[in-house]
Amino acid sequence: MSEETVPQEGGADARPKGLLQQMEELMAALSADLSALDADHLQSAGGQERQAGVEGHAG
Repeated sequence: MSEETVPQEGGADARPKGLLQQMEELMAALSADLSALDADHLQSAGGQERQAGVEGHAG
């Protein structure tokens, strides 16, 4: 009885996830994070462009 076990999420009935499934879940989470970051960046860039346009017409 010298085997070490790592507790799995989801209780005793949960099967361990395969490496491929773990990688797919990580890639999906990364993709969602990057999409949100890109959307935030586009919104802030659009606001800066509008501000620059207003300043350019004011001068």
